[in-house]
Order: sequence, then structure tokens, then C-alpha cells
Amino acid sequence: LYGFVPRTYAGARVGRLMPGASSGDGDPLDICVLSERLVAKSEVLVAARVVGGIPMLDDGHADDKIVAVLENDPLWDGFENLADIPGPYVDRLTHYFATYRMFPGRPATASVGTPYGREHAEAVIRAALDDYRDTFPAR
Repeated sequence: LYGFVPRTYAGARVGRLMPGASSGDGDPLDICVLSERLVAKSEVLVAARVVGGIPMLDDGHADDKIVAVLENDPLWDGFENLADIPGPYVDRLTHYFATYRMFPGRPATASVGTPYGREHAEAVIRAALDDYRDTFPAR
């Protein structure tokens, strides 16, 4: 359902953007790319347009889920912000991320907040790019 944004790292800067987070989760930034086209392979790079995100707090760490649309996908053409995506679709994504790590008999360690638009998503991506550069400096 989702992948990651290359050369990003959810570190201190990403953590500061999410209320209640002690830091980022220490992973690349997650991204869910909406498309009418089936992407049946892993390890592929796609051109995508960021429209928003879903804030996820996982065990006290920021674990944002960026939402984007596949560039040049005729079904998603013209969608520029998460508010453009039909509400039931956003609700489905939010529900998925709120429940995909739940297991019977174990307490939930993650929670999702109110989805946000493109402007905040772009700020999260910039922070994750900076966290990556700080964590993995070029030689």
C-alpha cells in the first residue's frame, strides 16, 4: 500500500512538527501514492505529487504518512491538496493506518490524528530531508 521517500529520515526536526512526539521514528518518511494504475513491483521509483498527510504517533515517535498522487495519472489529475481527495477515501486511509498494526490481546501503540494538507506535508518532507542530511552527511 505504501513505500518511502528516498533520502529522508524522520529525526528530531520531523518530531518537532508533531505535537506529543519525542522525535521522529528513525525511519525514512512513509508515502502512500494514489493511482489508478497497479504498481505490482517493489523497489521502483515513481514521480508523485504530494497532496497531504496523515499524522501518526507510534510509541511516542512521529511516523507521518505522506499522501501523494501519481504524476500523469488521468484519474488523479487536478488533485492538488488532500481536501480535493474524496472524504471516504481519506477516511479509508486513516482507518488503515490506525489499525494495521493492531493485534488481538496487545495494547495499541500507535494513534493517528487529523489528516493535513499539502503545505504541512511539504514542511514534513523538508524536515525529513534535513534530518537525513544531518544523519548521513555526504563524504
